[in-house]
Amino acid sequence: QVQLVESGGGLVQPGGSLRLSCAASGSISSMYAMGWYRQAPEKQREWVATIWAGDATNYADSVKGRFTISRDNAKNTVYLQMNSLKAEDTAVYHCNGRPALGAPLMPWGQGTQVTVSS
Repeated sequence: QVQLVESGGGLVQPGGSLRLSCAASGSISSMYAMGWYRQAPEKQREWVATIWAGDATNYADSVKGRFTISRDNAKNTVYLQMNSLKAEDTAVYHCNGRPALGAPLMPWGQGTQVTVSS
């Protein structure tokens, strides 16, 4: 089963940028979809962005225009470029994916903490 390891989080000031990485232990080239999710303290995990097999993308309204999801199939890695960060973006960020339409998500990794604060 594919394992996912997120990295790239940290402390950043409002308006700053970070790039998150999600390294998969197996191939992601045939994955139906890969996505990023986040969970803020005392809140439910929420969806952030998805990249589909054909490289089409979708974003939550709260991050549209500020975040960009991309994938490098050769490196089995999915990225999340985050610009114009806000305090409300503070959360633990996780990636996940579905190998096929209707398939369940894979086991969650540990995630990477993003803290936006001055």
